[in-house]
Amino acid sequence: MRILILDDDKEYIALLKEIIEHDGFDVEITASPIEALNMQNRNPFDLIITDIIMPEMDGLEVIQYIKATHPKTRIIAISGGGYFNANDLLVMAKEFGANMVIPKPINFSILKSQLHSFSVI
Repeated sequence: MRILILDDDKEYIALLKEIIEHDGFDVEITASPIEALNMQNRNPFDLIITDIIMPEMDGLEVIQYIKATHPKTRIIAISGGGYFNANDLLVMAKEFGANMVIPKPINFSILKSQLHSFSVI
């Protein structure tokens, strides 16, 4: 399963990449929502893990675009909230089409379990 991780925190996505690759997944990362959409259009991913609060474009816009253009791509939305309540943002992400939502800091055992369940679908 090909996975793209999108988050403007470069250190965080590097750590996520390492953890997820350890379980045998093919992972790419980017801190730019625009680059993520371009990467998806060139060679679609099976799953995108996206943060919600980012400076260039928010994750809700990313989710809407991916669901409109690549409806089979699964999406996990993550958020720590920032200026907003993380739970409110994650509820909105679900309404916009995210298949799963996980608050930050991420519980890696829950994330890994979900990734493995997605890979057998």
